[in-house]
Amino acid sequence: MDESRLYFIAGPTASGKSAAAMALGEQSGGVIVNADAMQVYQGLRIITARPSEGDEARVPHRLYGILDPSERCSAGRWARMAADEIAAIHSSGKPAIVVGGTGLYFKALLEGLSPIPETPPAAREAARVRRAALGAAAFRDEVIVRDPAMAHLPEGDAQRLMRVWEVFEASGKTLTHFQSLPRTPLVTVEPQKAILAPPREKLYAQCDLRAEAMFAQGGIEEVEALLARRLDTQLPVMKTLGVPEIAAYLSGAMTRDEALGALQQNTRRLAKRQMTWLRHQMAGWVHYESAEALPALSIHAESE
Repeated sequence: MDESRLYFIAGPTASGKSAAAMALGEQSGGVIVNADAMQVYQGLRIITARPSEGDEARVPHRLYGILDPSERCSAGRWARMAADEIAAIHSSGKPAIVVGGTGLYFKALLEGLSPIPETPPAAREAARVRRAALGAAAFRDEVIVRDPAMAHLPEGDAQRLMRVWEVFEASGKTLTHFQSLPRTPLVTVEPQKAILAPPREKLYAQCDLRAEAMFAQGGIEEVEALLARRLDTQLPVMKTLGVPEIAAYLSGAMTRDEALGALQQNTRRLAKRQMTWLRHQMAGWVHYESAEALPALSIHAESE
């Protein structure tokens, strides 16, 4: 077996990516690297559908539960950590299997990172305060004046608009300027790339089951513990699928059935958005309808 083999497995939520990675890891002796923006956080194993402790013991896993919920993990931060992990895995003579649903993370590895300077926490807070003071529409107008190329962003895309604003405030240059600069891929091995894309009805049924599991298998307790920390509501972890819905149930704003219904609907919507993004941004990746088919095909490719 080629010791530097690299696998990328992407797909929408509830598509079976983790099961596919586990099967491939067991067959190949590889190490699994997380590419899910929420599974990097501690204390949310059920909410983020992180692999079980048993699975993590059977096959080595990297970049799971490594950050405190009070932290922020950008695509750039993750990509640098992932590139280091992949290099270490290959140095140990094992294949690396990168799996997750955050397509932007895969693109960061494959295409490299824009040399955007780090912005201080004060700039991020200033962006939030400015948007709150002006309102969503006026804040977007101000952002577009500074960086006209961002006119495609809707006023509701607060996270990206605030990012554009804070970069300009901190550096005096537009985000578009930095994004136009040359990039260097962070991986030197050509990966075998696969997307798990179950038929829509099957995927949506799996989304509903995923939501039910959050309520039945410990997700409520995870959200209770998270809310008890009284973290900034603008942190990524506070917007994780399952956290707002269960929080609404815990506060009495929704009944259990209402919260579960909302979570199921939001999970299906997320899966739909992810599939649309993957289709448009990951041309050339091989699509598989089931997790069962992917490992055998991938292992077979090694002998060709």
